[in-house]
Amino acid sequence: MTLAQRKRELVATELTETALQLFAHRGFEAVTVDEIATAVGVSKRTFFRYFASKDDVVVQFLAGMGADMRAELAARPAGERPSAALLHAVSVPLAACGDHAERTLPVVRLILRTPALLARFLEHEAGWREELAGELAVRLGLDPADSLYPRLAAGMALTAFDTVLRRWSEEAGAGGADPLVLIVRAFAQLAPALDAV
Repeated sequence: MTLAQRKRELVATELTETALQLFAHRGFEAVTVDEIATAVGVSKRTFFRYFASKDDVVVQFLAGMGADMRAELAARPAGERPSAALLHAVSVPLAACGDHAERTLPVVRLILRTPALLARFLEHEAGWREELAGELAVRLGLDPADSLYPRLAAGMALTAFDTVLRRWSEEAGAGGADPLVLIVRAFAQLAPALDAV
């Protein structure tokens, strides 16, 4: 990585961290791009070199979740039961959330409580469903055009993920369960259906 690339990455990280902190403390709608740029010590123009809008700061956080799930599913052993492979896939972002709760919990709460961000989150989830369904179809040798299973299974896994994320965001800090414990419990209920391929 060149010095210019490292500098660009550092600025992007600082903009992201600062924006997410401001959003979490003051609310998404109350924070302007000018305020984010000023807090970091850059111009508004510099902000727009990295992000098209303040929504994109949060969307970038979401994009990483989907990529991590698909990569984990692709890396699972070929003969593994679909329920186990999907559990591992959706556990990756949940583990990151649990391990870095002080950073991620405010962002998750912000996304779930801000209509514009929740809409973007649901858009991303729809894309993740297609990506996971495609990966499942390849793993199981199914034609996604003919088989209902890949999309149904991916949808069930993401419904469990969404349910756990919401429960964790509501209960974290009040002695709520770890997201990984919750997702294992959810998949215990889903496994019979997921493994009936």
